[in-house]
Amino acid sequence: MASSSLPSISLPVNVFELNNILSLVLTLTITSILLANGAMAMAIPTTLDGPFKPVTIPLDESFRGNAIDLPDTDPRVQRTVEGFEPEQISVSLSSTHDSVWISWITGEFQIGNNLKPLDPKSVASVVRYGTLRSQLNRRATGHSLVYNQLYPFLGLQNYTSGIIHHVRLTGLKPDTLYHYQCGDPSIPAMSGAYCFRTMPDSSSTSYPSRIAIVGDVGLTYNTTSTVSHMISNRPDLILLVGDVTYANLYLTNGTGSDCYACSFANSPIHETYQPRWDYWGRYMQPVLSKVPIMVVEGNHEYEEQAENRTFIAYTSRFAFPSKESGSLSKFYYSFNAGGIHFIMLGAYVSFDKSGDQYKWLEEDLANVDREVTPWLVATWHAPWYSTYKAHYREAECMRVAMEDLLYKYGVDVVFNGHQVHAYERSNRVYNYTLDPCGPVHITVGDGGNREKMAVPHADEPGNCPEPSTTPDKILGGGKFCGFNFTSGPAAGKFCWDRQPDYSAFRESSFGHGILEVKNKTHALWTWHRNQDFYEAAGDQIYIVRQPDLCPVQPETYRLNKPKPQKAKRR
Repeated sequence: MASSSLPSISLPVNVFELNNILSLVLTLTITSILLANGAMAMAIPTTLDGPFKPVTIPLDESFRGNAIDLPDTDPRVQRTVEGFEPEQISVSLSSTHDSVWISWITGEFQIGNNLKPLDPKSVASVVRYGTLRSQLNRRATGHSLVYNQLYPFLGLQNYTSGIIHHVRLTGLKPDTLYHYQCGDPSIPAMSGAYCFRTMPDSSSTSYPSRIAIVGDVGLTYNTTSTVSHMISNRPDLILLVGDVTYANLYLTNGTGSDCYACSFANSPIHETYQPRWDYWGRYMQPVLSKVPIMVVEGNHEYEEQAENRTFIAYTSRFAFPSKESGSLSKFYYSFNAGGIHFIMLGAYVSFDKSGDQYKWLEEDLANVDREVTPWLVATWHAPWYSTYKAHYREAECMRVAMEDLLYKYGVDVVFNGHQVHAYERSNRVYNYTLDPCGPVHITVGDGGNREKMAVPHADEPGNCPEPSTTPDKILGGGKFCGFNFTSGPAAGKFCWDRQPDYSAFRESSFGHGILEVKNKTHALWTWHRNQDFYEAAGDQIYIVRQPDLCPVQPETYRLNKPKPQKAKRR
């Protein structure tokens, strides 16, 4: 028990010193009272305390949430603008702090047959912005497009979007509040005034205060709870790790189901009800018009249509810093947020070592300066280290192709989602083995969608899936890489017979996470459950980097610079 006696204090020489000492006395007194009553909070664990013994929180049967989609009659998803006034306004980041993207939609979507798409050239893409709301004296223009979702089958309804606008603002100052309006001033059809704050400059001492991580969101009443909790944490940035709207759980006539394959097995093609994208954009506008969002694609964005086209809504509606980060694709890109370098990878495009994504990733990693951005965070949709039965080891081919590269360059944290609608945090792991230099893998596919929660674990009796059923046709083309383990407690088996050592904590609940990077070595991770009070933590840990134990000295692709020695990982 700590002593409650106060230290001896010399008399102050001025009022400022007196105030400081009075504050110290008050703090020590409160601390003593808390200690005496056993009310002092326990210390938050760190990854240095690990590896941790695996923990599974039993399912709370009393709370299953409300996994019912908001109807189109809900005021929060209805169109409230007129003519070509902007709606579904959102902000996303460019690759560095001095640039952001503003996106919005004008005009109404159409669904049915014999559609006449709107002309993107008929409405200008203009953003007026500045650091004072009363003086929006800077102006930027961008590009616009319309996309179609078409089906070559009689009886299915086609869709054509409103005009989607993307405008990039440049020359911005770091960590600065900007006000803006978007639209076409010549009509006139301009939005109201909104604001956003730029990311801090990239350095080892500057970081966004709070980054929200959420996945598999959808648009249910569970979603509204997740978003409400997330807003209460006042994030500076939102990462959405795939599966946005779940529009593909609907037929083109608006009939939906929790399980598409179960309800619509005779559909000639996997249909989708595209207005759900518009509903989602309207519902999220109050948040995304102020807080930047960065997204990776999930399997629910696949949305096949005529001529074998896929992912059209996803690639049309969001702005991505692909070009700015040297990527040739909207499915993978990178960006900086203060002293963090984020890598957003595509699980549903080629990840083979001979492919464009792998080559881009290798070059991007080699160009990361860990003195400027000490933290390296990777994100993609399908997890490598989930122990739930749902999609167990489905992304094994991606892991086999890319894990060595991520380990070599010292990725600190990995975030995933997928139809693993639950929460799980790993110990530091590499190649299924506990490793102090491996990343922490966190699955947050629990944003609230209508497919409900994942509950069974693959290591429970009778739950280990048949290996041949685990590949996914749109993730690696259905290739099989999930062979039995060759070492460790599960050697010779496809599943463990207990919670694996690499799984530190798992629970089936809806929620979201908050990442707070404190400095170049410590980041606080907190997972918030929807059923708890806003400030309560379902899981919390300090993720600690150890650059001395796990040095990274990457090869560089920059021109006119010598190539350093390859790093040796201990």
